[in-house]
Amino acid sequence: MTLNFSGKVWVFGDNLNTDAMYPAFAMKMEPAEAAKHIFYEVRPGWTDQVSPGDIVLAGKNFGLGSSRPVASLFIELGVAGLVAEEFNSLFFRNAVNAGLPAITIPHATTVFSEGDIGAFNLTDGGWRNDSTGESGMVPKLPDLILEIIESGGVMPRLAAQGYLPAELGELLRSSAVAMRGAGSGA
Repeated sequence: MTLNFSGKVWVFGDNLNTDAMYPAFAMKMEPAEAAKHIFYEVRPGWTDQVSPGDIVLAGKNFGLGSSRPVASLFIELGVAGLVAEEFNSLFFRNAVNAGLPAITIPHATTVFSEGDIGAFNLTDGGWRNDSTGESGMVPKLPDLILEIIESGGVMPRLAAQGYLPAELGELLRSSAVAMRGAGSGA
């Protein structure tokens, strides 16, 4: 994974619940199929419109609810990263654990409009709306969090450090493994 990402921004509102992002009927599906149902209730057909490299941007309390492994589904779709005015802490940690870049930007939904091109740098906390020229800085994430994201998630990082068999490294990056291991918030 990379700590810098840019792409087309999809704007969502406040209080997006993981249950609405990842509907119960999709939970028994394989990751590639389940990913086709993200935002099924909130924005039907969105997964037919989103492209690899796009960015999901939301308001406050993004990812409240259960600990469904939505981050792994975003990765399956090729979403480059997440931006929110405020993340639910468990959801944020699940994104980090899965290796999905995420950054908190106050007032993000007023700075970005649907379809804008955004650029985000987790290394220094910089962001820019390439469509309007507006830019700013937010506090950067702790180095440990950045290292986990850059490694592709917690499990691949542990494999790279020798805590897990090295041959498991690529397998541990898979959506299926990430989805089955999510939810602990550890």
